Amino acid sequence: MIQDQMILGIDPGTTVMGYGLLQIKGNKPYLVAMGVLDLKKYTDPYQKLERIFARTLSLIDEFKPDCLAIEAPFFGKNVQSMLKLGRAQGVAISAALYRGLSITEYMPLKIKMAITGNGQASKEQVADMLRRFLKIPQEQMLPQLDATDGLAAAYCHFLQLGNPVSERPYRNWKDFVNKNQDRVKKG
Repeated sequence: MIQDQMILGIDPGTTVMGYGLLQIKGNKPYLVAMGVLDLKKYTDPYQKLERIFARTLSLIDEFKPDCLAIEAPFFGKNVQSMLKLGRAQGVAISAALYRGLSITEYMPLKIKMAITGNGQASKEQVADMLRRFLKIPQEQMLPQLDATDGLAAAYCHFLQLGNPVSERPYRNWKDFVNKNQDRVKKG
């Protein structure tokens, strides 16, 4: 049994930071909030980092999460992009540590695998699965997929906490659907 808690999920970035908050009550996750911090208007890289720190603190102070689930930087060919992403992640982690939250990092492949069963899933597929799992009305979905990427980190963490649904053995997607009629919308 998972104890009731609030999970903050962050998809770090220096152009757009996505975030999502899940409330866990009685082993069930509920969407509390999701959104983005748009950093495109800032040209100074240190000002961007300050905004990431300040927004992460404000989310923690407003919603009082118990922990932070954050997407870990993936290894790419562009060293400068990796450095910027690592700084953004580090600043968000620092803000969470400053407020005493526990931190868990998840690789993008792990998050996609946990949500869709496919480590190569698109951002759109991840967003659609989250919409279905959390019963989010289509009109509440944001056009920025960074928001659902942040929410996906939180949902992945929820699954790692021992959700009994995630422990059921599934042979394939059809088996998953048959065992989770209350979580899957048909049609």
